Amino acid sequence: MKKVLIVIVLFMAVLAVNAQATKTTDTKEKGIRTPVMVADLQKPITDNIAKDYVGYTIKEATSVTKNNIVTYHVVIVKDATTMTLVYDKDGVFVKKFPATPVKK
Repeated sequence: MKKVLIVIVLFMAVLAVNAQATKTTDTKEKGIRTPVMVADLQKPITDNIAKDYVGYTIKEATSVTKNNIVTYHVVIVKDATTMTLVYDKDGVFVKKFPATPVKK
């Protein structure tokens, strides 16, 4: 009976670890997403947004690690428009996702 109980406990532990790993990965990007405080963004990122996206404010930022490559996804908002900008680990602009209207 003890062996059965031990097997059940080990099985449950494996399920718990697997569930935690699944929660930290994003299915779209297939990478690990970590929230980043706006104040902690690199200066080149904030400078680029201030220069090239006048009137936009930073809503949120996340660090995405995929295949040991770190990128920053920054969501910016102006009036009823939301845009996502992607920067590399050094704060160099990589690409932007199309602007979408803000849903109310």
